[in-house]
Amino acid sequence: MKKLLTICSTLVACIALVACSSPEMKKANYEVIPLPKTIVKGEGEAFNLDKSTLIAYPAENEKMEKNANFLSDYLHEMLGLKLSLTTDLKSTNAIILDLVEGENKEAYTLVVEANKVSIHGTSEAGVFYGIQTLRKSLPIGKNLKVSLPAVEIKDEPRFSYRGMMLDVSRHFFPLDFIKRYIDILALHNINTFHWHLTDDQGWRIEIKKYPKLTEIGSQRTETVIGHNSGEYDGIPYGGFFTQEEAKEIVEYAADHFITVIPEIDLPGHMQAALAAYPNLGCTGGPYEVWKQWGVSEDVLCAGNDDVLEFLIDVMDEIMEIFPSEYIHIGGDECPKSRWQECPKCQSRIKTLGLKADKKHSAEDYLQSFIMSHVEKYLNDNGRQIIGWDEIMEGDIAPNATVMSWRGLSGGIEAAKMKHDVVMAPTSHVYFDYYQTQDVENEPIAIGGYVPIQTVYSLEPAPAELTVEEQKYIIGTQANLWTEYIPTTEQVEYMVLPRMAALAEVQWCVPEQKDYVNFIKRLPGLMEIYALEGYNYAKHVFDIQAKLIPNINEGVIEVHLNTIDDAPIYYTLDGSQPTEASVHYEGVLKLNETCSFRAIAVRTSGNSKVFSEEIDFNKATMKPITLLQPLNERYKYGGETTLVDGLKGNLTLRTTRWLGLSGNDLEAVINLKSEQEVSSVDIRVFVDKSDWVFDSRGFEISVSTDGENFKNVLTESYLPMKETDENGIKTYHLTFDPIHAQYIKVKGLSEHNLPEWHDGKGKPGFLFIDEIGVN
Repeated sequence: MKKLLTICSTLVACIALVACSSPEMKKANYEVIPLPKTIVKGEGEAFNLDKSTLIAYPAENEKMEKNANFLSDYLHEMLGLKLSLTTDLKSTNAIILDLVEGENKEAYTLVVEANKVSIHGTSEAGVFYGIQTLRKSLPIGKNLKVSLPAVEIKDEPRFSYRGMMLDVSRHFFPLDFIKRYIDILALHNINTFHWHLTDDQGWRIEIKKYPKLTEIGSQRTETVIGHNSGEYDGIPYGGFFTQEEAKEIVEYAADHFITVIPEIDLPGHMQAALAAYPNLGCTGGPYEVWKQWGVSEDVLCAGNDDVLEFLIDVMDEIMEIFPSEYIHIGGDECPKSRWQECPKCQSRIKTLGLKADKKHSAEDYLQSFIMSHVEKYLNDNGRQIIGWDEIMEGDIAPNATVMSWRGLSGGIEAAKMKHDVVMAPTSHVYFDYYQTQDVENEPIAIGGYVPIQTVYSLEPAPAELTVEEQKYIIGTQANLWTEYIPTTEQVEYMVLPRMAALAEVQWCVPEQKDYVNFIKRLPGLMEIYALEGYNYAKHVFDIQAKLIPNINEGVIEVHLNTIDDAPIYYTLDGSQPTEASVHYEGVLKLNETCSFRAIAVRTSGNSKVFSEEIDFNKATMKPITLLQPLNERYKYGGETTLVDGLKGNLTLRTTRWLGLSGNDLEAVINLKSEQEVSSVDIRVFVDKSDWVFDSRGFEISVSTDGENFKNVLTESYLPMKETDENGIKTYHLTFDPIHAQYIKVKGLSEHNLPEWHDGKGKPGFLFIDEIGVN
């Protein structure tokens, strides 16, 4: 009897063990990023993916064989399945990879039936993108049964040029990481890797005819600490890619259907080259590889025939390494001060008969001569140039493609001139900018503010263009400049998940785009980030907050939400919020000074605390009128920003700071009733490297009727010195108490930058974030 009981117990235990270890069934989810153009659910049975499933591809097609191996590797990594490959396209229980005819050479269809999955591409690239969609639709786990519901997906990209740039000049990244970066691009259906290889701070590509470019030009003695602080780390820094390594990257990218476009930035951003070959500069040097950030005044000498020969020689070797149709030749941020003083450059201007006009200087046209010289040579060798939008200053090279980075306007102008355009505006796709306003808890960045929602909102083909003109917008690209990005981990942190938003901008037609829906799909892609070990940013799980000034009601409206609708709790006294705090149930309307704190509560762990200091004074939420205009690039929410009770932080572009240049701040605040006032507080941002200077003085005037003003305070300040500190300055301006309803505040900007500054003689910027009256 005891033996029988033992046998029964053993059987029960075995059955329980089998039950516990039986694979869990999970379904594929085809709503991936980027979202396919059409997803039509099928009526048939699902396809069950298991270890007996085959991957079939056309015989004697090397690219399709590589595609099959990519798919096999993805499935092994995600599910632990190692599937066999076959060239029998009639196989059942198989994933069939095949080619079909079609106009868009990156299009594909993905059809799931009970006995097979078919991915038909109009090219091998189309099949690759179908594989990416299948990959991203799958669950992740080593002990799963995967069911693929019947479906027909038809998909193709909106833009033919889908780019991502990486700067390896300011900081150098090794060969293996460049391959990893290409893997990340492939996951996001990006087909162009723009490789910024040269700049003032380092020349990173071997040129055999000019060995000193890498012997000297790739090495800087040390690197500035922080934002051009004047302090240096004392550590030699360098690195470059041999031509064989660069070719290896080109081949690796091509296997992933990514074209590598090299950039040799000219005629500016060339100080590393000048350090190696000082005869190429206007002054003859000596030069050093630049150890600070910014724009050097030392550029290639446009009057020197040796420079023309040098550029052609470099392009010969670049074309031999990189088979891409396009070569990027920069053209951005080229100061003309050396050319203005250089006898050779002035002689060239005279010989060419270049004349200044209302739009451009003779030196602008001299740069066009250099760019056209290089373009003609590349065109003669079957290549095309891309340049930053400054190449439109002067005579634009006739066949140039314009990469518009200083907003959309340059791209719009170029498209109207029938030039192909790649939109890459700082406002939307500069991934070296902060991705959160909580900059104090972020790694140092160049400044700016481009959250993932801003990336997603980009429309590369603006409505200002006609339908015909919009055809010249061939695509869009995000840029990662690396002055403040020293590690590979930080590269990943800055591009992910913003690259997911970029992917939908590049791939999806506008009618498909929906940010709320995108955010709901994003966690699925993040699971792949985690699987691959990518160091991605997780700000989307934080509380998303909008604080909107409501002048009519005299309140700040607080709008809060989370990606997963997690409950939010808040406090107003600066204390730590908990689940016992007040539950956020809708828009809050605040009308007094408070220390706002909020937290999202989850079983997996609470969010980071959102905090905001809100300061009400007599000017807060009162009508304000500006008598002089803001700079168009830095007007953000407009004049109300100056009286919304919210202070900006140490980055200019978080929309809290308003900027002007070439004119002064002149604001009139209507307190809506006559009150006693005796002080005005004004906050000013200073960052000399960005041409953002302190005020030269303030004038305060008051009025009871809004027409007749009485001056109550005037202060003037000396010009800034090179040694003056950057940062936020608060001015507390006091005067004898007086009754008034209207307060006029005039803040004088720096109209002529000093001799010691790179922008000497030009107007500086004045940035203000809040005006308080008491």
